[in-house]
Amino acid sequence: MTTLIPMTQKQNQSGLYPAASKLKSKAVIWIAASCLTCFGLTAQEKASSASSNQIKTFNKMKNPEIAVMSYGPIVMPVADRHVGLQLKVTAPATGDNLPVLIISHGHGRSNFLSSLYGYGPMADFFSKNGFVVIQPTHQNSKTLALDANLPEAPLFWSSRPKDITYIIDNLDQILSKVPGLSTRVNKEQVTVVGHSMGGHTVGMLAGMQVKDPATGKTVNAIEKRLKAYVMIGAPGAPAGLVQSAKDHYPVLNNGDFSTMTQPVLIVNGDKDINPNFSVVDNWRADGYYVSPGHKSLLTVYGAEHIFGGISGYDSNETTDESPERVEFVNQCILAYLRSALNPKDTSWEDAQKQLNDIPGSKGRIDNK
Repeated sequence: MTTLIPMTQKQNQSGLYPAASKLKSKAVIWIAASCLTCFGLTAQEKASSASSNQIKTFNKMKNPEIAVMSYGPIVMPVADRHVGLQLKVTAPATGDNLPVLIISHGHGRSNFLSSLYGYGPMADFFSKNGFVVIQPTHQNSKTLALDANLPEAPLFWSSRPKDITYIIDNLDQILSKVPGLSTRVNKEQVTVVGHSMGGHTVGMLAGMQVKDPATGKTVNAIEKRLKAYVMIGAPGAPAGLVQSAKDHYPVLNNGDFSTMTQPVLIVNGDKDINPNFSVVDNWRADGYYVSPGHKSLLTVYGAEHIFGGISGYDSNETTDESPERVEFVNQCILAYLRSALNPKDTSWEDAQKQLNDIPGSKGRIDNK
């Protein structure tokens, strides 16, 4: 596991570093300071001859043991926001022509996972695999402690895709704040991944229109400059929502997948069922089934809502703790992104061949 140590901080008398909540607004640099360990497949699966081809394929995609650096918080003043937009940038310490991956966090119960401080297992993995990872703190984050009576609270759903568009609009300025990084980035290759409520945000960026429950106006936040869209555990269609969820989160009852026209990868856990939202099996796969155009679906067998722990290391939010599952999800998304960014790259096609109908596979890929 990789530990991120703020280089500007000193250990306190207990040997621990100060809590993230006590950090000032001054940006600090983190360096990956421990062994960059790859999560492998289980020994039982390695022993299975039926899944040997799958193992060989995914071993090719192991994240290389290279150093990464993180810089943040970068605070950008943004109009129509209650607070400035806080960002963290994580990138390989070396390399050029690096694509960009923006991670949109969810709306979990934890204080820091739903912010730029969360999703370490994803930020570390993709930066070690050659991406410049940008993590915004959306206004729904508990770290901001915004007034629950503000318009659109607690989800602040319409400002979330605006955060992503702002990053794209101001990418040069953001990257220039990270020493030595800007000239190493391919600013035309920008992708986005979102988990849970972040998946809803990605859906809006891919064209899903939402009727504002407060005004009745239709919000269209499509962002066609993005080269790839990935929705992980996103809310499904309104028809599958239970009544209490419709009452508590009315915006989830007003999404329209029929307008989500951009190509999207939908990642669904076949055990991701929360009766507080829906009792329909595979409800969170609706984005694949009811939207038009080219779509891909990764079904992760045995996965619950945190997919083994993608939102943070050793988090009590995770109900299906599995480093192997985290690695599997990350590797599959990496294959999708590689093929989306380079039409000649066959990583996604190869992954599908090595997963589908193979005994012992961790998931399945479908395309339409």
